[in-house]
Amino acid sequence: MAASWSMGPGTLEVPMSLFAKNRTRLAEKLKPGQIVVLQGGESIPHYDTDIEYVFRQEAYFTWLCGVREEGCFFALDVGTSKSYLFIPRLPAEYEVWMGKLHTCEDFKQMYAVDEVHYVDEIQKVLKGLNPDVLLTLSGPNTDSGLIAKEAVFEGIDEFKVDNEILFPIIAELRVIKTPEEIEVMRYVVKVSSDAHKQVMLFAKPGLMEYQCESIFLDHCYRVGGCRHVSYTCICGSGHNAATLHYGHAGAPNSKLIQPGDMCLFDMGGNYAGYAADITCSFPANGKFTPEQKLVYEAVLFARDAVIEAARPGVMWPDMHLVANRAMLEHLKKGGLLKGDVEDMIKAGINGVLQPHGLGHLLGLDVHDVGGYLTACPPRPPGPLARLRTARRLQPGMLLTIEPGCYFIPPLLNAAKNNPEQSKFFDWEVVDRFTGFGGVRIEDDVLITETGVENLTFVPRTVAEIEDFMANGANFK
Repeated sequence: MAASWSMGPGTLEVPMSLFAKNRTRLAEKLKPGQIVVLQGGESIPHYDTDIEYVFRQEAYFTWLCGVREEGCFFALDVGTSKSYLFIPRLPAEYEVWMGKLHTCEDFKQMYAVDEVHYVDEIQKVLKGLNPDVLLTLSGPNTDSGLIAKEAVFEGIDEFKVDNEILFPIIAELRVIKTPEEIEVMRYVVKVSSDAHKQVMLFAKPGLMEYQCESIFLDHCYRVGGCRHVSYTCICGSGHNAATLHYGHAGAPNSKLIQPGDMCLFDMGGNYAGYAADITCSFPANGKFTPEQKLVYEAVLFARDAVIEAARPGVMWPDMHLVANRAMLEHLKKGGLLKGDVEDMIKAGINGVLQPHGLGHLLGLDVHDVGGYLTACPPRPPGPLARLRTARRLQPGMLLTIEPGCYFIPPLLNAAKNNPEQSKFFDWEVVDRFTGFGGVRIEDDVLITETGVENLTFVPRTVAEIEDFMANGANFK
């Protein structure tokens, strides 16, 4: 029976062959005599206590081997394609407190690797392979600005080590998903879509934002086996929906939902390390007001325009502008804006109403790697600098499409005091949106050979949302 990983009956079985295929893809880009060495994640205590955060494996390590346990190393011999897992040597008392002590043979069967040894044997084992060079991972994450942690073990200074060859190759491979990875993404996006639908049926005025968050977390874990979410849940209602990264420790989804509030809920489950990232916006009362409908449909038209236009070969910054034009045109028809749409973009009105980029790559990280690798188009200048990638779309890419429209007081105040921007707004109409918050629609999509496949399944049109919230329609 082929090795696989799941969270039990009813959850997806992820074949270990998924990770073996990734190793094969990587080996094909490298040369015999090279050995890839990655260090997995370590458990992290809560400050100076003996309580630890729930462990999540480092993403490059997951991509290569799928190993869940902390404190491990992994090596891939490029010349032979053999895989080597190195596990911590744990004391006998581990079994008393933490459960069964798995043997090296157990780990070999669980993860379908060629050999398993203890971490304290890594120097000896690698020496026996007589490598020309060890390839370690070191490179920048262009979203966080942080550097990937390079493998370090006792005795590594006895080897020739290169920390530049591996990073651009493995990061680029992560950008294009295999069919096996896409199936995991389908699963976690479907689970997250269903969880969002449960929240839409539950939410109403008089509840706390965090109570809605709890419904999402419950469904993802209880039904989908997602022990983790991919990022801190954003559950903004009313004016909080204009705070782009609401939900942090200083604003922990703690507002009472009021009648007339627009809800913007941005949440995604995580399964086997793979991330979903979905935003649903809907009226707390279940029925759109004219103002809510105007803004919502402007954002929906922006999403639809990108779904229609995106395909292999197009540039992501162009898709951002396609979305901007569609949204601004609809807001102009609704009387909130005036003037020529192209002139609005030149004046930066699109950045006033949507200060973030159209979306981002998606995979083992919610803001997945590969946005600005050396061989890719550089970060654009000016307003487009906020885009998380400027790449040309390719089949097998997974991205979010997430246009938004927000009424953010400091940005609107600055625009009102800027003659080059102020002239495009009907400020009497804008004033009606004081405290409105904002709308974001975020879908997880796959770039196919001919266009886009939307993996997200939630009510999206005004009619669908109102019907679903009123009747619990069987939306699939």
